[in-house]
Amino acid sequence: MSTYTELVTHAFARDVQLPDGAGTMVLVTLDNGFDHTRPTTFGPAGLAELETTLRAVGERVAAGGVAAVAVTGKPYVFAAGADLKQVTTAADRDSALALAQAGHRVFNLLTDLPVPTFAFVNGVALGGGFELALAAGYRTAAADVRALGLPETSLGLVPGWGGAYRVPRLVGVVAALDVILTRPAANKPFTAAQAAQIGLVDVVLDPADFLEQSIRWAAAVVRGQVEVPRRPLDDQATWDAATAAARARLEEVVHGSRPAPARALDLVAAARTASRDEAFAAEDEALADLIMSDEMRASVYAFSLVGSAKRPVGAPDRSLATPVTRAGVVGAGLMAAQIAVLLAQRLAVPVVIRDLDADRVAAGLAAVRRQVEAQVERGRLTPDAAQRLLGQVTGSTELSVFAGCDLVVEAVTELLDVKKRVFAELEQVVSPSAVLATNTSALSVTAMAAHLSHPERVVGLHFFNPVAAMPLVEVVQAEATSPETLATAFEVVARLRKTAVLVTDHPGFVVNRLLVLLLGVVVDAVDHGTDIEVADRALDPLGLPMPPFELLDLVGPAVGLHVLQSLHDELGPRFPVSAGLTTVVADRVPIVLPARGKGLPRRVDPAVAAVFAAHRTGEQVPLDEAGVRDAVLAALSTEIGRMLAEGVVSDPRQIDLCMILGAGWGFHLGGICPYLDRTGWSTRVLGHRLLEPGVADVPEVAAVG
Repeated sequence: MSTYTELVTHAFARDVQLPDGAGTMVLVTLDNGFDHTRPTTFGPAGLAELETTLRAVGERVAAGGVAAVAVTGKPYVFAAGADLKQVTTAADRDSALALAQAGHRVFNLLTDLPVPTFAFVNGVALGGGFELALAAGYRTAAADVRALGLPETSLGLVPGWGGAYRVPRLVGVVAALDVILTRPAANKPFTAAQAAQIGLVDVVLDPADFLEQSIRWAAAVVRGQVEVPRRPLDDQATWDAATAAARARLEEVVHGSRPAPARALDLVAAARTASRDEAFAAEDEALADLIMSDEMRASVYAFSLVGSAKRPVGAPDRSLATPVTRAGVVGAGLMAAQIAVLLAQRLAVPVVIRDLDADRVAAGLAAVRRQVEAQVERGRLTPDAAQRLLGQVTGSTELSVFAGCDLVVEAVTELLDVKKRVFAELEQVVSPSAVLATNTSALSVTAMAAHLSHPERVVGLHFFNPVAAMPLVEVVQAEATSPETLATAFEVVARLRKTAVLVTDHPGFVVNRLLVLLLGVVVDAVDHGTDIEVADRALDPLGLPMPPFELLDLVGPAVGLHVLQSLHDELGPRFPVSAGLTTVVADRVPIVLPARGKGLPRRVDPAVAAVFAAHRTGEQVPLDEAGVRDAVLAALSTEIGRMLAEGVVSDPRQIDLCMILGAGWGFHLGGICPYLDRTGWSTRVLGHRLLEPGVADVPEVAAVG
């Protein structure tokens, strides 16, 4: 039996006199008694208290004297949704169904009041929290709110407290599919301004006096001085075309690997003609099914894991960190330019990039400018801020420019001898307290630092491409890395607004070791006779971000082959070097065809299939899709067991965190370890589970939905 105790959200009602004689508003404030670091969520007790409050308000409205009702939240939080820890403790489907029905019953009390109702969205409003706002007749939002939306499908659920019915009727079916399916998959909630643009909220107000402005705006609505137009219901043809296109896209991308998006799409498809009661009953049934699913348990585990990563495991006391007032980047290639922009923008310090000749430096600075201009085009930077940022990044061919840097990151060619030479040169010019970091993706940081006078100042900072978008940085602790250097690395990553995972210095670290192994096994199957299309489809049931050969194209076949060769040399033949891939790289053969549409997977170019067919070596043992998939999962199980035995990370949760944030693996997998446990691969290969029973079932902290 669960011992979890719900952190109850209270619903406090008070009277507010609307200006200009518009009457009395009852304002209900949601508050769990903690600050914004413990967001307000809805469990059974919280829903029950809100129900009691709204029923009492309803009695007052019926008696007369109440002109309007509004709901708002505590500072910075409207409501972060259902208490997912409580959800995961549902003992059976009946319990899950009861929770789904409770949300509808309570929120309908607000909808059905015979006076104007408002949601004053003052902060985070996600999942069930935003569905409460949707249950009101009108919505205001503070301009600084940056997290509005319905992320349920990314967590193995559906918008089950009214969202699947209300959103398409409010903003149209096309926009609703973006709200319910596309943005959750990309982990992109709405800002207040974006929500207003499509009609999810009605007006955006200054946060400085948001509540006062909301009350004035509500009074104007009550008096009839403000009218909010509502779009007409889309016609059936538009509705059917949009949902059919979304279904085809889901089949192309998800391949049935997780049920939640398809269930949500079914609900949206039926929402045009269903009555409210019919639609909500369908939401209840879908939510009850999904709450009991493996996908939901794994998703909540992943959500909780990512949420807890703000406190990195193994990080030294931050007081040991060296302040960074100036930074340098060695190299002027694509990664170097991306790292330079990130350092300048997030650390707000001058950054200098250095390369061997003026042409390379000029190309690097041009790449920096393109990145900054792209941010202006997307509205993320003002022109003035862009000019200030560009002014912080300079370039040089002189090594001496690093003399005043507290942090220097090398991002040069992935060759050990080159990186060793770079560090030896840097040591001659930087200050004694400067930290030297390498962006290596697989090479030994210990070996790079071995011949330095001060190897303790060297650490790995493995960024992922694209640097601005990918949230993970693997912080690599070499044999001699000092606590002060490590603390500086963690502090820098935190200031860059990235998630740091501590890894020890072993080949490939976490993400590249597992991804390159995955690619190596798939490519090896093709080398030994498996049809390339079969091999590329084999992992579709996992619902990974992209098929293997598209991933190889993204990484770059030359880079992939180089890392595969490095890991083969370090770790042995379980990282097979491919004769076919060697030829593809040598002849620069294209890997995949152009994309058929935004977000759709790219399939293998026939040219590369022909190369593999012509260069097969050894015994030909073609596999079907299941055989390739089994080979990959067996290899991953074996390798994770080895990594844990080697102490690459402190526990398997850190491997999951790396795969979610560094490789883009979906929350529905929970990373890799819950999947291997759930499917029996870890027990079959290692003789034991990777996670203790219950870890992926009941997370420590989770809210949304």
